[in-house]
Amino acid sequence: MGNLIEVRDVSKTFRVSKRGKGIPGMVANLFVPRYEKRHAVKNVSFEIEEGEMVGFIGPNGAGKSTTIKMLSGILYPDGGSLQVAGYIPYRQRREYVSKIGVVFGQKSQLQWDLPVIDSFELLKAIYRIPEEVYRKNLDRYTEMLNMGGFLNQPVRQLSLGQRMRADIVAALLHSPRIVFFDEPTIGVDVVGKEVIRSFLRELNKRDRLTMIFTTHDMQDIEKTCRRLLIIDDGSKVYDGSLEGIKAKYGTTRQLDVEFSHSIEVRPIDHVRIQELDAYKKRFYFENTKIELQELMNHLLSEYPVRDLNITEPAIEGIIRKIYQGEEVGA
Repeated sequence: MGNLIEVRDVSKTFRVSKRGKGIPGMVANLFVPRYEKRHAVKNVSFEIEEGEMVGFIGPNGAGKSTTIKMLSGILYPDGGSLQVAGYIPYRQRREYVSKIGVVFGQKSQLQWDLPVIDSFELLKAIYRIPEEVYRKNLDRYTEMLNMGGFLNQPVRQLSLGQRMRADIVAALLHSPRIVFFDEPTIGVDVVGKEVIRSFLRELNKRDRLTMIFTTHDMQDIEKTCRRLLIIDDGSKVYDGSLEGIKAKYGTTRQLDVEFSHSIEVRPIDHVRIQELDAYKKRFYFENTKIELQELMNHLLSEYPVRDLNITEPAIEGIIRKIYQGEEVGA
């Protein structure tokens, strides 16, 4: 199984207008425009194997959208090289687009006033999909996503969850090798999100379809992807598994303890104690400084413990701290 995507030291710089303050600065800029360079992507490198599901995330303005646009052939890099499925996207755009699919959570490729099936037929013509392939894909995906009941409804009459399912099928009809998802479940209810995630997991398992997700919903990442790529300020700051980022950055643990009666717990090295009420206390600790079993043994042997509950760090909190430049786990 080889690399489907290869990105080597890719950079992208934009020229943005720079003007002085107030009206004088605006007027001066009309006659003598001034510009400055902004580095959107700085020497980013990574590889993605065929069949991988990768979460590609970062704060607003981090450079992830610029990178995705270069991968999809919309933008060209100023430096470095990239190759997807044997193509150089920005040079071979016409041939390349038939190999990729794109799903935008906030922008539909379906025709608003037409029935869903009419939009599918239009895409069939645009991509020149053979009838046999089109029919096979349409039947399979609409069955997997339970779409039979609204194929003939105008898109404007669909719920957001139904429209997202239709948009996903629209991106898959031409049998792409890779699909880019941008906020694929935004605004969709909990049940609808799980339907979409389950479908994508099954599709990846059956067809080894490569998928890249950009999203602010970390549940999308946790429930679909095994690998996480984080970009911040134009540079790659993490590339690895979800388990790896928790092990590396999510070292803070929380232990909630209920005692059989009101007591005062003596200070414990490397542990911060918070009193919740007369019977319950919360213990914060770093698993790099004290082990959970050691702390539990101490509490059980010294105090009348009624119940214990350990809380693992949420991925959202870990990612947020990375974005904010904090020392995660501190």
